[in-house]
Amino acid sequence: MGKKTYSRQTSLLHSHGYDAHTGAVSTPVYHATTFHQSNFDQFGAYDYSRSGNPTRETLEETIAELEGGVRGFAFSSGMAAISTSFLILSKGDHVLISEEVYGGTYRLITEVLNRFGIQYSFVDMRDLHEVARSIRPNTKVIYIETPSNPLLNITDIEGIVKLAKANDCYTFLDNTFMTPLLQRPLSLGIDVVLHSATKFLAGHSDVLAGLAVTGNELLAEKLAFLQNSFGAVLGPQDSWLLLRGLKTLHVRLKQSSESAYKISRFLETREEVEEVYYPGLSYHKGHEIHVRQAEGPGAVLSFRLKSEVEVRRLSKAVKIPVFAVSLGAVESILSYPAKMSHASMPQPERERRGITDGLLRLSVGLEDTNELIEDLKQGLNSIKIESIHDKIIHL
Repeated sequence: MGKKTYSRQTSLLHSHGYDAHTGAVSTPVYHATTFHQSNFDQFGAYDYSRSGNPTRETLEETIAELEGGVRGFAFSSGMAAISTSFLILSKGDHVLISEEVYGGTYRLITEVLNRFGIQYSFVDMRDLHEVARSIRPNTKVIYIETPSNPLLNITDIEGIVKLAKANDCYTFLDNTFMTPLLQRPLSLGIDVVLHSATKFLAGHSDVLAGLAVTGNELLAEKLAFLQNSFGAVLGPQDSWLLLRGLKTLHVRLKQSSESAYKISRFLETREEVEEVYYPGLSYHKGHEIHVRQAEGPGAVLSFRLKSEVEVRRLSKAVKIPVFAVSLGAVESILSYPAKMSHASMPQPERERRGITDGLLRLSVGLEDTNELIEDLKQGLNSIKIESIHDKIIHL
């Protein structure tokens, strides 16, 4: 009889079983940095925690199983995971990257990798013809975010994979917004899946972590070498916290996604809101593609107000969401991309991508949905009241 395959919901709770030595149902936290070797001719499974730690290894095995990969890697942050993965490149290589990409990734590409002779081009990944035209003979990686941050643009994953394979280059995909529960890019042919595990996977605004997974044995060997060489690994305590967060991912993401859909439908009825961006809305560009390649719209949406002035008024008026960077937590987080997640992107580049001064991103948490909507309603009402007040003053 073969090993029984469980749903991802069940696997989240039982994939790493219990401790073989003690029977503990919670993975032990191994704070040791070094390990005794009984034979100096042949070391044991662990020698130094940068190279391998039992707690971190459990996490890496768990994310590999969830993503359907051969090996996973845990890093000290999402950017550490992305940066280390990009170290497979060499001088003269070219990266083709989503035009709308997280600000930290944009900064890494334009201000760090370029100093080492790595070339790059930004492209609208929604347009496969433009992607095909932009691939060069020295293109080694096509880097995707789908849904993208912060406008939730959708990329046809299988379409990009076909282009990459035809041109002998790797594909990287940031799967932070979707998590392995809603989107499994490796099954669609992606070579490396990346996560800011700080977000939904950990889920409680208390862990800084990044993950990478690959289904390619050769890439797994390269990433293992780079992880050990670069050394930006996740510590055992944070690995344990992330494992604990994963256990409730299914129920957290389910409720937050349901709330996000209801909130998006509310926002589209408000005259103060110029546009709502959410893959769960049938008119969202790329909705049909997203439905084909993912199992849900997720818990992040964005919406556009008329100006920065209105953003300031709303952010001061709402009481429930925290106004902060990051996303994917149990509490709702309202963010201002122009001065937060994409502050490192020059203003002309932001605006060209649609990241205007009136854009807000909302990561929906676990609060009561109706109370969130009421809070947003009174916040939007305050914009209308203050606008009327301003008009009266100027009369």
